[in-house]
Amino acid sequence: MKKLMIFSAVALLTLSSCVSKKDFMALETKQKETQDLLNTATVKLNSCLADEAASAARIKELRERLADMKSNNLALIESTKDMTVLTTQGAKNVEKSLESLKEKDLRITRLQDALTKKDSVTLALVTSLKKEVGLNDEDIEINVEKSVVFISLSDKLLFKTGSYNISDRANTILGKVATVINGKPNFEAMVEGHTDNVPYNRGGVLLDNWDLSVKRSTSIVRALQELGVKPEQLIAAGRGDHLPLVANDSPTNKAINRRTKIYILPKIDQFYEMIETEMKSLSQEN
Repeated sequence: MKKLMIFSAVALLTLSSCVSKKDFMALETKQKETQDLLNTATVKLNSCLADEAASAARIKELRERLADMKSNNLALIESTKDMTVLTTQGAKNVEKSLESLKEKDLRITRLQDALTKKDSVTLALVTSLKKEVGLNDEDIEINVEKSVVFISLSDKLLFKTGSYNISDRANTILGKVATVINGKPNFEAMVEGHTDNVPYNRGGVLLDNWDLSVKRSTSIVRALQELGVKPEQLIAAGRGDHLPLVANDSPTNKAINRRTKIYILPKIDQFYEMIETEMKSLSQEN
């Protein structure tokens, strides 16, 4: 570039000595235009060189990325070979899992059916007892406790204080209970006696509240048997004063704790056995 400028200057000096002023000025103008074109070309050349350097860097980066991608593809191809084996085994495992889930669903369905039937039996029993016995007496309670139907009769309704002889009024109520039990031969009735915490000290064959609670139960069991209930359906039990409903701290509360409960137990052992078997099986599989 410097050589070209020097040559142009020399040419101008040489021409100026042998050309007219008009021609010299024309040549000078032409020389300026040429210089402008040269400057523009130089700027474009520098820009092209910069673009070329950037493109070369970009090409290098792309080539490195391509090499990495080829390497990753090779690794994926190798892992895919292993995955083919794993996928086949996984499909077999999924199939086994689905079969297991189907079996569990069937078991759960059977359990739900059994529980639904049990709940239906319980509801029907409560309805039957309430219809027979009635709910007009505050000393009689018919309810469900832990899915078991029971009738709770207060002490004053059944016995005199410290006695195990059944009152006439109690015989009327027990007659209604017997009617329900007799109508359901697959049911059992467990009579459970309760006392307050006042020690039993009347002597005789009874030693304590344990004896009194059991003796009251056997009295009711005998009464139900006389009313036609099969003895194999009856169970006598006593809790003494060891399961109070409220604290034995007042005459009112003691009267509440002196009670007899008659549990009506459906003989649906097949459902209970199935539930227990299925639950054990499910727990072992989990």
